[in-house]
Amino acid sequence: MEVKVVTKRSFTVFGQEGRGEANHSDKWIPPLWQKMRENLGEIVGFAKKDASGQLAGFWGAMSDIGRRFAPWNHEGLYLAGCEVADGLPVPQGWTKWVIPAYRYAVTKCTKETYGEAFGYMRKVYMPRNNYSLVGAIHEYYSPRDSDGTLYLFFPIEKL
Repeated sequence: MEVKVVTKRSFTVFGQEGRGEANHSDKWIPPLWQKMRENLGEIVGFAKKDASGQLAGFWGAMSDIGRRFAPWNHEGLYLAGCEVADGLPVPQGWTKWVIPAYRYAVTKCTKETYGEAFGYMRKVYMPRNNYSLVGAIHEYYSPRDSDGTLYLFFPIEKL
């Protein structure tokens, strides 16, 4: 499994927030994405864009319930959203998270290989490379990938 280590500065996401049990995330997270997609037009004008003018990307951002961006325990917070320009006021009906800067170990997967990729990162790659998880894991979805690809961002150093 290919893993890249990248540095990402602090960034802002406008999205739909939910809280739920980690073991039942398949029940409460999909409706957040549905609501985000249905209302994306309300925030698309705030979205960051890449050099070609496409949206910079969508994030399944995670945090502990204390909002410290620590990993989930039995419960967690999830924000299904779009990366936006920094410093903007959040529109009504949306939640704003400012994700801290980290160095991440990143791997590519699909919904079908999510569990395998997650397990590999936590049980093989991170221990083998003497990395510790220093924050909540985030999912990144590129608008360029229409085949179900996503990227798991494992924070290994807070900047």
